[in-house]
Amino acid sequence: MDERFLRRAVCIVGLANLCYFFVEFTVARRIGSVSLFADSVDFLEDAAVNGLIFFALGWSARRRARMGMLLAGLLLVPALATLWTAWQKFNVPTPPQPWLLSATGLGALVVNVSCAWLLARFRGSRDSLSRAAFLSARNDALANVAIIATGLLTLRWSSGWPDLVVGIAIAALNADAAKEVWETARGEAHQARS
Repeated sequence: MDERFLRRAVCIVGLANLCYFFVEFTVARRIGSVSLFADSVDFLEDAAVNGLIFFALGWSARRRARMGMLLAGLLLVPALATLWTAWQKFNVPTPPQPWLLSATGLGALVVNVSCAWLLARFRGSRDSLSRAAFLSARNDALANVAIIATGLLTLRWSSGWPDLVVGIAIAALNADAAKEVWETARGEAHQARS
C-alpha cells in the first residue's frame, strides 16, 4: 500500500466531504428531507473518518487496528442520527421538494464517485483504515443514486414515504459498512498480537 498516495487521497476526500456536508445539510433542512439529512450527516462523518485516517497512517499496526475499531463505531453515528430523524417524521411523512432533492443528490453523487475513484486502488486492501475510506465513498455513491430516484418518485407521487424508506436504507448501509470495518480491524488486532 502506498501510504503517501493514500494520505493525499484521504485529505482530498475529507475536504470534499466537509464542503458538500454544508450544501446538503442546508438543503435537507430547507426541504425537510430524511434521506438528504442522512446523507449530509454521512458527509460530515466521512470528513471525520478521512481526517482520522490521514493522521493514523504512520501508526503501528496495533494502534491502526484500534483506530479501525473506532472508525467502525463512527460509521454508526449517521445511522443513528437518521433513525432519529426518520422517527420524528414518521407520523407526518410530508414530501420533500422533488427537484431540489434530486439535484442535490446528483451533486452528492458527483462528489462521491470522484472520491470513490480516488480511493479505488485501496478497495481490496486488508487494512481497515483504507477499507473504511473506500467503503464510505462507495456506499455514499449508492445512496446518492437512491436519493435521485426518491426525488423522481416524489415528483410522480407526492408522498414522503420514499424519502423515509431511502433514509432508513442509508442508515442500514452505514451499519453494514461499520460491521465490515469492525471485523477487518479485529482481524488486524489479532494479527498484531500474534
